[in-house]
Amino acid sequence: MSEEHAIQVEELSKKFGHFQAVDSISFNVKRGTIFGLLGANGAGKSTTIRMLCGLLPPTSGSASVSSCRVEKDPEGVKRKIGYMSQEFSLYNDLTVEENIRFFGGVYGLSEEGLRERRDWILSMSGLRKRRTSLTSELSGGMKQRLALGCAVIHSPPIVFLDEPTGGVDPVSRREFWNLINDFADEGITVLVTTHYMDEAEYCNELVFMHAGRIIAQGSPEQIKKSYRKGSFYEVECDRPFECISVLKESEDIIDVSLFGTRLHVHSGESSDGVCSRVEAAGIQVHTIHTVQPGLEDIFIGLIEHSRSGEAGA
Repeated sequence: MSEEHAIQVEELSKKFGHFQAVDSISFNVKRGTIFGLLGANGAGKSTTIRMLCGLLPPTSGSASVSSCRVEKDPEGVKRKIGYMSQEFSLYNDLTVEENIRFFGGVYGLSEEGLRERRDWILSMSGLRKRRTSLTSELSGGMKQRLALGCAVIHSPPIVFLDEPTGGVDPVSRREFWNLINDFADEGITVLVTTHYMDEAEYCNELVFMHAGRIIAQGSPEQIKKSYRKGSFYEVECDRPFECISVLKESEDIIDVSLFGTRLHVHSGESSDGVCSRVEAAGIQVHTIHTVQPGLEDIFIGLIEHSRSGEAGA
């Protein structure tokens, strides 16, 4: 295994019966970086992370995590990583401190080590005054921070976070990502799955997954540059849903999607051409202007392209 990489994945696949959940994916994760697995529900993200954590045996392919082969030594992998699932893996009928003590025991911490890590978790999570509260009484953001602390109580070099920000408010999401950045600054490797495109901007490297396959990978900027063909326009009109149908009939339109009450149009023609095409169908255009595509624009376009390929196969 490369000293530069904390995780190496090569042609990794997982089948459940006849269903191909993960289809021959390959990628590397550098040490001390934040690596994102992005995709909609059912894309194969959670299956991938569970294989890398030694929780699911792969059907084929190989992966190394902190120099342990997941297909040969899953128990060795588990000892070297921290894992936080989207359900937070906490015991609601235990207090905050009892949860910390339980996970410290699971990872075999000494009493001295447990006291040190307990104090760190209570400080990091802001739960020092809630240490005797039942976990069931905590807010979503508090549970999230406590779950993260319990997942890294044994100071692992690699942390896997599976949809860690689902179901929490935007402020808690931002605070959680500040913690993740702190971990990376300390040299900890973080692999996180998410379907929030704004969170992708926090990652050093990304993999976009769809239907079990990788459809794009690189840094956020690399992905934007690589797939930024044509022009992107934001269109405000009086009948947006009808406008989508009209634009999709044109070969010059690469992709069109609804963003709130406006349309984002990815096109190979000028804004005047797009405007003329829409108005020719009797739809009034209020505004149209060029915009810089975000990762969400890129991701939606890639999925549409992938689906078109599947339909034509």
